[in-house]
Amino acid sequence: MKMNDLIIYQIFPLRAFTDEETEHGILEAIDWIPHIKNIGANAVYFSPVFESSEHGYDTKNYCLIDHRLGTNEDFKKVCQAFKEAEIQVILDGVFNHVGREFWAFEDVKEKKWDSAYKDWFCINFDGNSGYDDGFWYEGWEGHYELVKLNLDNPDVRKYLLDCVKMWIEEFGIDGLRLDVAYMLHRGFMKELVDFVKSESEDFIMIGEMLHGDYNELVNEQLLDSVTNYECYKGLYSSYNTHNMHEIGFSLNRQFGPEEWTYYKGLPLYNFVDNHDVERIATQLEDEEHLPLIYALLYAMPGIPGIYYGSEWGIEGKKEQGSDDSLRPRIHPKDLEENELTEYIGHLSEIRKASPALKYGDYLQLAIEPNVLVFQRAGEGDRIIAAINIGDEERVMHFNANAGQGMDLISGEKIDFGGGLRVPAKKALLIRTEDAVIS
Repeated sequence: MKMNDLIIYQIFPLRAFTDEETEHGILEAIDWIPHIKNIGANAVYFSPVFESSEHGYDTKNYCLIDHRLGTNEDFKKVCQAFKEAEIQVILDGVFNHVGREFWAFEDVKEKKWDSAYKDWFCINFDGNSGYDDGFWYEGWEGHYELVKLNLDNPDVRKYLLDCVKMWIEEFGIDGLRLDVAYMLHRGFMKELVDFVKSESEDFIMIGEMLHGDYNELVNEQLLDSVTNYECYKGLYSSYNTHNMHEIGFSLNRQFGPEEWTYYKGLPLYNFVDNHDVERIATQLEDEEHLPLIYALLYAMPGIPGIYYGSEWGIEGKKEQGSDDSLRPRIHPKDLEENELTEYIGHLSEIRKASPALKYGDYLQLAIEPNVLVFQRAGEGDRIIAAINIGDEERVMHFNANAGQGMDLISGEKIDFGGGLRVPAKKALLIRTEDAVIS
């Protein structure tokens, strides 16, 4: 499957599947498969599943499924079920750092300079840590519960690659999302990419990147995709401020037709929320904008990503010192579809059947504070997307290079004569009459 064919569904297992009464919660993921299929996702991205101390990003053992989720055998059943459902499995690869209870760091704490693993970390035995370990070590961005791995050490690299090989061979995973890829050791990243691509040339490699030039990581030598935080911010901000010029600027900057634009042809990972940021239903000031922001997510260049629960419109506000409200427990019995899940499922069907939305170029056709109109064209298909977040119908004037089209969302015929009428708080995805795809 090509990167642009993906529709990714993210789950945070350590919260979604665990409570005091559940011992093998990871098996609940199997019960989610019909819902994930209903909303049209064909890949699931599991946030950390390996043995950790608290939140998953403080790894204790890369070779064991977290005991709060179940066993390795449980997770093998999960991966097999997703494989049979033709849903690819992407795991969180947390390779920049480990937790203080990671087995090799435990050995260092016990044996100090006599430990065979002292060079696995960035340690200075002339100092001391805030935990009074008798030595100083580098933590991730000042968080000393997250111990930075020394990825210059070939033994560390071999250990991590051996773990990934086990995940591929025993669990049959299809990809990795690299945590904090923006600061991950580039030499190790290249070695990891070469390794997984030698196992499978279609292996998916996505990196977490917040700022900077995405081309540094998305290229033929390194990753297939990175998180598109620029457009994440532009999406909710444009809707809240009734200023579609903001997201329009970002889309032009990233994908526009000019030679200088940055990311033409790159399948960036787009999202309206995830496990680190507030739920989109909380971010948006107008709840009627919720389906409209998903329509734009699916129409813009890149790969759409859905964060578990948000497709129902649930809320979650980031709290000081805790992300728990962003990562709720959801029981399988609660997996009932609603109007928003059905809308997103319909968007998935439209996208899967549209070469233009998956692979096409980007051209802005018209814009004003509440309305954005753009074209996606490629492989014989042409879609004109129009999103109106305002309270009034707007008539947008531009050269559609066609007289008529069909709105794929409503199924209604559209006439471009006299301008395109875009109803208030509506999204249109119009296949033009000249498209050879029917």
